[in-house]
Order: sequence, then structure tokens, then C-alpha cells
Amino acid sequence: MFGGLKGLGDIKGMMAQAQEMQQKAAEMQEALDHIEVEGTSGGGMIRATATAKGTLKAMSIDPSLANGEEIGVLEDLIVAAVADAQEKAAIRQQEEMSKLMGGMDLPPGLQGMMGGQ
Repeated sequence: MFGGLKGLGDIKGMMAQAQEMQQKAAEMQEALDHIEVEGTSGGGMIRATATAKGTLKAMSIDPSLANGEEIGVLEDLIVAAVADAQEKAAIRQQEEMSKLMGGMDLPPGLQGMMGGQ
């Protein structure tokens, strides 16, 4: 009669894992605000600092580039530095997500959906 209820223990365990994963994901999102990455262009003459979430925090420009004749080049280098920082932020965010998911005993399909290996 109650043979069909044997799987409830598994469901309870899965729910506990889901709650743990949700808590860890929230902690990771908070941590990503404090991880900084730096993108560069022009051989390091332009530096863009962003959080691992991709929020631009700082920009550094070598004074030699502040020549009015080179404004087009300067603009291109700034865009490249910001793009580099955003790419590094995305990579770092994926690394942090993989760390989070690595310790979870999730089914392979669910790990792939959550960014795990």
C-alpha cells in the first residue's frame, strides 16, 4: 500500500540539496561583487577594472594618449579595454559557478543547466 512512498526520502534529499544550492548561489552572487578583474588594451596603456559581474569600477588612461589628435584611437582602446574586462568577468563568473556546482551531487543534466561540469 505504501510502496509508492519509498521515493519520498529521495525527494526530501533533493529538496535539501536545492535549498543548499540556492543559498550557495546567493552567497556567490554577493562574492562576485567583490571580485575584480582588469582588462587592458594598447599594451596596457588603457586599463579597465570591473567586478566579476561585469560592472565597470575604474578606468586608467596613460597620459600620453590624451593628445587631441588621437581621440579616435583613444576611444577605440577604451572600448577594447572594457570589452576585455567584461570577457574576463564572464570567465571568472563561470569559474565561480563551477566551484559552486562542483560540490553538489546533482544529476548530470541538471549540472549542465546550472553551469557545472
